[in-house]
Amino acid sequence: MASMKVEYQGSLRTLCTHEKSGDSFITDAPIDNHGKGEAFSPTDLMGVSLASCMITVMGIAAEARGLSFEIADAQISKTMSAAPRRIAKIEILLKVQDPGYSDTEKEILTRAALECPVALSLHPDLEQKTELLFV
Repeated sequence: MASMKVEYQGSLRTLCTHEKSGDSFITDAPIDNHGKGEAFSPTDLMGVSLASCMITVMGIAAEARGLSFEIADAQISKTMSAAPRRIAKIEILLKVQDPGYSDTEKEILTRAALECPVALSLHPDLEQKTELLFV
């Protein structure tokens, strides 16, 4: 049974729905590819998915070790290639509030982020550049 669905809305827009919760969002084709650019593009979502996965698994790793993990945010940019049109690079600046993590704890959290399921699922030709700052 499907857990998500995508419906074409016309004008290069889709409606994406999470079946269990009913949450939904729209995507638009980007301006540089015939779209309106009024919402996340499908390729934008790849970058957002990567950063969200990194933060989520860092939270899981912290929780499993009884560590505080309260504030984290990411800034994401992507670079497209033309031939073939694909995502060539995703750059992420990930900032995590540091409540006094040891070097070992920082290493555990960093490894969790860089080895998250989305990161490991992306094609090796897609350059992933992540800067992780404990602030």
